[in-house]
Amino acid sequence: MNIIGRSEEIKILEKYAKSNKPEFLVVYGRRRIGKTYLIREFFDGRFCFHYTGYTKVDDQTQLERFSAALCQYGEKEYALPQNWHEAFDQLAALIRGSSVPGKKVIFLDELPWMDADGSGFLPAFEHFWNGWGAGRKDLLLIVCGSASTWIIHNIVNNTGGLHNRVTRQIYLRPFTLKECETFFKRNGIIMTRYQILECYMIFGGVPYYLSLLDSSLSLVQNIDRLCFARNAPLRNEYHNLYSSLFKNAENHILVIAALAKKTAGLTRADIVGATKLNNGGYLTKILGELELSDFIRSYRSFPKKKRDQVYQLIDFFTLFYLKFMEDSSDEHFWSTTMESGMRRAWSGYSFELVCLAHIAQIKSALGISGIHTDVSSWRSKTSDPGAQIDLVIDRADQVIDLCEMKYSNEMYPIDKAYDKKLRIKRSAFAEETKTRKALHQLMVTTYGLMPNAHKGNVQSEITMEDLFR
Repeated sequence: MNIIGRSEEIKILEKYAKSNKPEFLVVYGRRRIGKTYLIREFFDGRFCFHYTGYTKVDDQTQLERFSAALCQYGEKEYALPQNWHEAFDQLAALIRGSSVPGKKVIFLDELPWMDADGSGFLPAFEHFWNGWGAGRKDLLLIVCGSASTWIIHNIVNNTGGLHNRVTRQIYLRPFTLKECETFFKRNGIIMTRYQILECYMIFGGVPYYLSLLDSSLSLVQNIDRLCFARNAPLRNEYHNLYSSLFKNAENHILVIAALAKKTAGLTRADIVGATKLNNGGYLTKILGELELSDFIRSYRSFPKKKRDQVYQLIDFFTLFYLKFMEDSSDEHFWSTTMESGMRRAWSGYSFELVCLAHIAQIKSALGISGIHTDVSSWRSKTSDPGAQIDLVIDRADQVIDLCEMKYSNEMYPIDKAYDKKLRIKRSAFAEETKTRKALHQLMVTTYGLMPNAHKGNVQSEITMEDLFR
């Protein structure tokens, strides 16, 4: 198998591929994350039946394409089904007549796209599984979709015919930095870890984006080619991404644009003020869909009071697009803005997001992987000027790590002014939270801290190398 990482997911697939019971697996995750690739590569195309839903087509066209797939796998002609009940009856007949030995794997990819308005797809699908598939010990049904909200609401949390029918969920996450490094090595792309980090800050750990890199070009050249050239492959990715996942995506984009302007995040009231959307159930639905699709996260300030909930944009490519690509007409933008202030500001924030995506690696470097922790942020309500700590690791061993993240192309020097700022933040945190735990100053940097008199005030130091664990 040519699969990078995904060790836990492979174990799950191996287990259920050998099961002697009917199994129903759901695979979901952000678009472009490699869901289809994982299933196809693991089974090496050995499906009893495989169909991928078509986006934005009417129900009749969907049924016609489904019928064509039935004819292909059944190696005979099937009458064109008039509705989804007939289509699934034909699928059952195909499976009954299949000569595939062992577990018969049915892979329905992009399932949400099959559920057109008024199509009757979901009731027919429920009847297919409950009335027939769930009684076949040799059947493994795998459904997949990028519209995570549809998958969660209609399949995983279904309160009707599919309630508690799913055997196992597989939530596919982006690659880690280490997995990106492995991907590049396997594909002959030579980059330093610092360059891989910068690449992650733009594309995240999304395999599809990484697959577009040209091994003969430098990272800077690749970014210009993929994002800023006249016919750049990712020029329209931002709008295509959201419109393919959400109905009435204009309002989702409105929320995203508001969050992009405030890197620390916005409260719900702030979002209402910025977007003019009604503060009701519709906004709740939008925020929930964006969070389920990994574009935003919600978090609460330490000590995690519900009323302090903040929403923050965490999708790397979205942030990069809105910061640089949206208004740029320069085909060589990235290579000509190496030292710009705007780029430095972006890199600092994007590096913080990389750290948030690698909390497990940070805990490992601290030697606390086995210790329960709560991760949050903190904003002072009284200090002047205002104080904020973007990453607070509250540990069960009576320690709280106050984390500062600094992106630099060399060792980072803590000067007298910054040392004073850190001490003021720590004092304000201790005073306002009334915590009795020990407060440790944690610094995460690219190349480490420059040795000087102020470095001794930092209890723990983590570098880029630790993030690649």
